[in-house]
Amino acid sequence: MNALERTFISLDWMTLTLCFVLILITLAKYLFQNKFVNFIVLPFNNKYLIVYGKKSSWFDGFHILMTFFQIVNLALFIFLVLDTFTEILPEQRLGLFFTLIICVFIFHFFKVTLQMGKGFVFNTQKLINELIYTKQTYFNHSSLVLFGSNILLIYVLEHSKTLIYVTILLFILINAIGLAKLLKNYQKDFLGHLFYFILYLCTLEIAPLVLIGGYLKG
Repeated sequence: MNALERTFISLDWMTLTLCFVLILITLAKYLFQNKFVNFIVLPFNNKYLIVYGKKSSWFDGFHILMTFFQIVNLALFIFLVLDTFTEILPEQRLGLFFTLIICVFIFHFFKVTLQMGKGFVFNTQKLINELIYTKQTYFNHSSLVLFGSNILLIYVLEHSKTLIYVTILLFILINAIGLAKLLKNYQKDFLGHLFYFILYLCTLEIAPLVLIGGYLKG
C-alpha cells in the first residue's frame, strides 16, 4: 500500500486577517454609530454624503477605518481569486497576500495623489476632493460585499467561481450606483468643467483599468 502525500493549507493567517478587519468595522460601528448606520444604507439613501460629504476630510477616523477595511478585504479577495484560477504554492501564499496589500495601498495612494494634483493644477481642488471622497465612500461600502464573500470562499464555498462572479457583479453594481449619483449631484459642475472632467476620466479612471486588464490578459 503506497502512502499518498497530502498538502494541508493552513487557514490560520486568513482567520487572523478576517479577525483584523472585523475589529476595524466593529471599531467604526462603536466609535461612529450615526455615521455607520447611514453608511450601511448608502446605495439606497444618500443621507451619508449629504451630511458628511461637503465637510469631507481624509483624516476622519471613520473614513480611515473603512479605507483600511477596504484595502485588506480587496487584497484578500484578489488572493482568493488567484488561488481559484491559478495554482499558488503553499510557501508563497502569505508572501503573495502581503504583496497584494502593498500593491493595493500604493495604487490607491498614487491614484488619489494624482487626482488631487490635477485638481490643484486646474484650480478645481474643492470639486475634486468631493468627487474623490464620494467615490472612495462607495468603494469602501462595496468592500462589505468582499468581506462576506471572503468568509464564504474561505470556509464554505472554497474555489467557487460562481460566488466570485456574483461578488464582482455586486461590487461593480454598488460603485455604478455611486457613479450615477455622483454624475447627477454634480452635473452642473461637470458642465462647467467638461474638458477637465473628460481628461480626469480618461487619465485617472479608464486608463488604470485598461492597463490592469491588459496585464491580466497578458
